[in-house]
Amino acid sequence: MVTGTGRHLPLRPLWLCRACAAPWPCATARLTLLREYADDRTALLIHLAGLLHEATGHLYTLNPHDAPEPGQLFDRFLAWARVRRSDGTTRRAASAEPEATDNSRSNRPTA
Repeated sequence: MVTGTGRHLPLRPLWLCRACAAPWPCATARLTLLREYADDRTALLIHLAGLLHEATGHLYTLNPHDAPEPGQLFDRFLAWARVRRSDGTTRRAASAEPEATDNSRSNRPTA
């Protein structure tokens, strides 16, 4: 993300926004990240996963008895960035293996 004063960057190890004091990523930071990674959503998710890992360590170290639940951290760092369809559902990530066709499922040799 772009650095400088007034930018919505994380204040580590508290993981609050430096500009608005909301839990980071705040709404402005999310919009900025979506714009910066508009052409590569997978890279955005990988970047956010790394930040989630870092934040989890910091937040649990600072307050092990009252840190956010794992599901809350997932929602805060990753859930908002997943691709959504026009019907509101989440698109599944593309499989590494192509789907089998009727011909590939058959044990019969093809002519």
